[in-house]
Amino acid sequence: MYQLVSLLSLWAIPVMIAFVLLYGWSKRVPVYETFVEGAKGGLTTTIRILPHLIAMMVAVTMFRESGALELLLRAIRPALDAIHFPEEIVPLALLRPMTGTGSLAIATDLIAQYGPDSFLGRLAATMQGSTDTTLYVLTVYFGAVGIRNSAYALKVGLWSDLAGVIFSLIIVSYVFS
Repeated sequence: MYQLVSLLSLWAIPVMIAFVLLYGWSKRVPVYETFVEGAKGGLTTTIRILPHLIAMMVAVTMFRESGALELLLRAIRPALDAIHFPEEIVPLALLRPMTGTGSLAIATDLIAQYGPDSFLGRLAATMQGSTDTTLYVLTVYFGAVGIRNSAYALKVGLWSDLAGVIFSLIIVSYVFS
């Protein structure tokens, strides 16, 4: 079974690309010209969202490097202890809505330090998969299409992230304890 999955994953992308090219060719679509036009559009979008992306990256870096994250952890430690929420996972829960790369680095560190089969390793992996980079998504995608009023999307996204954190803790505690 493992060999079959490995073989499928090896050939999935080349087969998909070949299918798209052959399908376009069969429908008499100028495939190369269409690709070039799409690449131009992608480049234009990249240039339009770049300032938003840079601003988000600077804000996340300042939050981590300024010590604000550590200060926040100290302030909420009593509440975490009261609800039995592991302090080690808080940086992941806080940074996940802001940065995928930063939260992945934290999850990787937790898994390396405690092991993939530990409670914290499983919780980090589950939380990483159950939450999204809400602020990044809003910054990039809303910036790309010029949406200025993102208040409702922000609220829904952050509430969803909170639900992902809470239910990750509940599920991992229930399934693996």
